[in-house]
Amino acid sequence: MGYLNDGARPPDWKMRTTLIGSALGALAGIVAAFMFTRRSEEVGERPSIRQTDPGLMLAAGVTLFGLLRQIAELGDRR
Repeated sequence: MGYLNDGARPPDWKMRTTLIGSALGALAGIVAAFMFTRRSEEVGERPSIRQTDPGLMLAAGVTLFGLLRQIAELGDRR
């Protein structure tokens, strides 16, 4: 079982991993929001969810889930 503490990791590795992941996720969200607002300013239009192409949103969601899956698979590699 890979989840048991066999002495290779300190016992608080789960909490540390969660905190680091949360911090990186928050940082990525801030950068994404900054890029989104900057792009809107360059175009000169205020963004509206009603004008957003659903296909683009779906593609972005699928890409995001693919990225999350790859990150989750990092734990399987040794």
